[in-house]
Amino acid sequence: DRIREYAVQRFPDFKSLIDGGLVVQQSPLNRIVTEKDFLPAEMKRKDGTVHRIARTPTAAELADMLFGWSVEQGVTSNSVIFVKDGVTVGIGTGEQDRVGVTEIAIDKAYKKCADSISFLKHGCLFFEVKLKEKAGSLPKGSADTAWAEACARKGRLDGATAVSDAFFPKRDGVDAILEHGVRSIVQPGGSLSDWEIIDVCNAATPAATMMFTGQRAFKH
Repeated sequence: DRIREYAVQRFPDFKSLIDGGLVVQQSPLNRIVTEKDFLPAEMKRKDGTVHRIARTPTAAELADMLFGWSVEQGVTSNSVIFVKDGVTVGIGTGEQDRVGVTEIAIDKAYKKCADSISFLKHGCLFFEVKLKEKAGSLPKGSADTAWAEACARKGRLDGATAVSDAFFPKRDGVDAILEHGVRSIVQPGGSLSDWEIIDVCNAATPAATMMFTGQRAFKH
């Protein structure tokens, strides 16, 4: 019953080193408390040209953005995660580039989707379907069928929201996200390439939306 009280308080994190040293890290504070705290993606270039996101997020997208950004606070940097309908469907973390970590999150989303399909159909996870298929207790092609269905569903990423703990330095990470049907993105903003990323979202079919947080999430 006191969780909201603690949510706005900092706490120290102590880590001891093998040489006897001590590292003290203070927890960050999340400035995104409600949907109103998000900032519509916008950037003004040096030549005065203003690029802004064209599509306003739906209520469902804003809810997933808020949920996803809250989850992101506890994910180790550097990371990209995907959420849909209040559920985390893919987490990528620990990479030094946005594309690599995005691909990890996408791969996990597809595999978790295949797990879900396999469990509903066969009562076991995807890798177990492969084992049972080899053992002859499941028909040949069972694993291929489950994977094909996961791919048809785009790993449950179609209509999902992508959350990045840091800005995208280039458009390649966003391109990888949009390829799988994601149409809403939340990220800190602040990249010199924000204008290009905004244009990519506006040009997507259907158009994607994006909001900035004005702060990055950081956890090590």
